[in-house]
Amino acid sequence: MLKFDNVTKRYPETGDVLRNISFHLRHAEMAFLAGHSGAGKSTLLKLIATMERCSRGQILLDGQDLSHAKEKQLPFIRRKMGIIYQDYKLLQDRTVFDNVALPLVIAGYGHHEITRRVRAALDKVSLSGKEKKYPFALSGGEQQRVGIARAVVNKPPIIIADEPTGNLDPELSAEIMFLFGQFQQVGVTVLIASHDISLITQLNHRVLKLDHGQLISS
Repeated sequence: MLKFDNVTKRYPETGDVLRNISFHLRHAEMAFLAGHSGAGKSTLLKLIATMERCSRGQILLDGQDLSHAKEKQLPFIRRKMGIIYQDYKLLQDRTVFDNVALPLVIAGYGHHEITRRVRAALDKVSLSGKEKKYPFALSGGEQQRVGIARAVVNKPPIIIADEPTGNLDPELSAEIMFLFGQFQQVGVTVLIASHDISLITQLNHRVLKLDHGQLISS
């Protein structure tokens, strides 16, 4: 599903942020990306999301080479991914419904299909009945659930999450991780960057550990 083959990311001002990273995530596998602050976790996720390009090596997603994809291909590649952020990145002047519907609107779905999918996604994250609320009226845990609903509404084969529980208390963090596990069980590949070692160790999933830009365990 996702394969890194000797991937290096170098910035002129800082040098190598990632060096010779190789790993393979299978279809419907859930894994954690761990490491200290500055280890390269966010950069690695940005390479998957094609927000950055690797300097050397190859990244394959479902057999497609992300490393050399043309600019016009990127919007279509990104539709295969659900991306979740620590700070939610919700549109505060749009309702919950409109925030979740955004990927479907961009993809050109009709009104009936958008309504059906948004309601199904909100039901999956236990937010049914809150379609007309605005993000600022929700708790942090609810806002993260909106972000997850938005990420999965387009039924992507892979979800990548960058510190999705970083702003949540332990109980809410466990609930969010349970949601990710549910998506994995229905065939979605999930990669979660987290520095919360205590939370990771409670869950029986593979851990990819970065240290100063190098993968030291997988």
